Amino acid sequence: MKLETPLSRKLGLRYPLVCAPMFIISNKEMIVACAEAGILGSMPSLNARTAETFREDLTWIRGRTDKPFAINLTIGLTSRERIEQDFQACIDFEVPVLLTSYGNPTELTRRAHEKGRTVFHDVITLAHARKAVAAGVDGIIAVAAGAGGHAGRISPYVLLPWLRAELTVPIIAAGCISDGRQVLASLALGAELCYVGTRFIASRECGAVDAYKQRITTATPEDIVYTDAVSGIHANFIKDTVPEGFTPDRTPDGAKRWKDIWSAGQGVGLIHEVLPIAQIVDDLAREAHEAHAALA
Repeated sequence: MKLETPLSRKLGLRYPLVCAPMFIISNKEMIVACAEAGILGSMPSLNARTAETFREDLTWIRGRTDKPFAINLTIGLTSRERIEQDFQACIDFEVPVLLTSYGNPTELTRRAHEKGRTVFHDVITLAHARKAVAAGVDGIIAVAAGAGGHAGRISPYVLLPWLRAELTVPIIAAGCISDGRQVLASLALGAELCYVGTRFIASRECGAVDAYKQRITTATPEDIVYTDAVSGIHANFIKDTVPEGFTPDRTPDGAKRWKDIWSAGQGVGLIHEVLPIAQIVDDLAREAHEAHAALA
C-alpha cells in the first residue's frame, strides 16, 4: 500500500498528513520539521505577536525549506488590518496553502485563488461545510468530536462519510487521530488528508512548555473535558488545568486561557512519549502500513 491520496500528491506531500495549527504552541520550527518529514506543517499567523514578526517567521521558514506548508488565518478572531497584513505576507512568501477558520472565507478564498493558492476551511456541521463550499474553498476540514481545541459533537465515523456523500470537494479528517490505524480508518471513510494536532504537542519542536508535553503523555481520554467555560465556544481541554469557576469573564488565580489552561483531544490516550516530529511521522506511516497489512 502506498500511503497517498490525490490531494497529497497535488500538494507534493510524502504522506497525507497535516500538523494542525495550534494557538500559541505551533511555531516555525514545527513547520520546517514537518515539511522536511514530508507532511504539511502549519501554524496560526497570530502566533506571531505582530505582522512584522510574522514576516520574520516566514523569512526564517523559507530560508530552511522549499517544501509546502500552511498558515492558518483566523478570520473572526483577527482585526481586519492584521488579516490583510498576514494574507499579503502569505502571498509574498508564496505560502501554498491557507487554512481559514472562524468566519466567512469567501473574500480571502477569491483573492487566494487569484494568486494560485489553495484554501481549506474548518467546519463542525454540514451546514457550515455547505457555506464554505459555496465560498469556493478547495477542501473541508471536518472537525469531529474529541478533537483538541474547538471541536464538534459528531463522531468521525459519521461525519466523514456523511460530508463525503454530500460534498464534492476533498475532506480533511480532524479529531482524535493519534496513530496510523486512525489515519488508515480516516482514509477508508473518505478523507484525503488527516489533521493531527495533539500528538504533535508531544514533539520536541513544539513550543509548548515541557510540563504540558509531559501531561499529554500521561493523560487519558477521561481527563479531557468538553466545555465552553474557557472561551465561550465548546472546546476540549485537560480537565485538571481548568480552574474551578473559570468562565470567559472570570479568571480565578489569574489563569490565562490557552496558556495555562491546556487544550488537548481525546487522542491523548494513545500518546506516551515526547519525540522528534520526524519520528512521529515515521511512526504514523509505519502504523498505517502495519494496520493495512493486518487487515489484508
